[in-house]
Amino acid sequence: MRKSVITGVGMFVPENEVPNSYFNNLLGEDVDTWLRENLNISSRRWCNEDQSTADLCEKATINTLNNAGVSASDLDLIIVATDTPEFVSPSTASVLQDRIGANSSGTFDINTACAGFVTALDVASKYISSDEQYNNILVVGAYAMSKYLNMSDKKTVTLFADGAGAVLLTAKEKTERGVLATELITEGKYHGWMGIYGGASRNPISEEVLANDDHRLKFVHKFPKEINPKTWTKMAHSLCSKINVKAEDVDQFLLTQLNINSIYETLDNLEISRDKGHTIMENYGYTGSACIPMALCDAVEKGKVKENDLLFLIGSGGGLAFASAAVRF
Repeated sequence: MRKSVITGVGMFVPENEVPNSYFNNLLGEDVDTWLRENLNISSRRWCNEDQSTADLCEKATINTLNNAGVSASDLDLIIVATDTPEFVSPSTASVLQDRIGANSSGTFDINTACAGFVTALDVASKYISSDEQYNNILVVGAYAMSKYLNMSDKKTVTLFADGAGAVLLTAKEKTERGVLATELITEGKYHGWMGIYGGASRNPISEEVLANDDHRLKFVHKFPKEINPKTWTKMAHSLCSKINVKAEDVDQFLLTQLNINSIYETLDNLEISRDKGHTIMENYGYTGSACIPMALCDAVEKGKVKENDLLFLIGSGGGLAFASAAVRF
């Protein structure tokens, strides 16, 4: 059976670094202490005015292809996971295809908010396992949420950041490596609790939308704090069952990088060492659909993830959407 093996990883963040102290001055209060002690965020990167999602995708892709030793002409499909697209239409993936010269590839975008990258990984792996014309698929998670932030809203402006991460999936046979199992869960009843609610067909841009800041990211309601660790734990147990392993057999858990306490609670629930939950939010803030591939790339570069390691990737985002994947790296 054809397996989808990760043969290259890469990431990119903008050069513009924004430390917590910036928000102390912006908001006129000490938010640095709370961010570090409760979320483990000390700094983040934001796009410059002339940077956008496609720029982040392009740089992350070039790094990934270089690491894999593959050219853009070898790609059969490009999937970009983002909820901050270059345009409402056409897809960001089509922009990326043109920029890198991947003229033989198909393209499409996926939007399951911050669960997007793992969802796209699931989709890409199924293309490879079911159709022999797909041998190299690029999966990119990208986030330029700084473009959508209300600078006076401390609930959002201090958390969200920009970046992109990517992996190359390659079809392999007679291997134990690759994407082993996946799962998607949605709690659609929360769809109105957080999002960008202006600018599309339901609520097109108008003076009223601009006045209400509906074109910017907003938290409408506070989510139950237990929902992420509870769901992540459930999904981890499900993956263990699917591939017949125990939680302690997993080498690294790469989880949505928003709240360090949610990550720790999940690992504690699974009765495994917190060292198995690699984090990057301390330096890069919350990068949404980019955070899991960025964490993977960072872990690989630091020697925390090696070939044949077993990884659990679990993401969650607005919708609420959840996605998980067990991967033998």
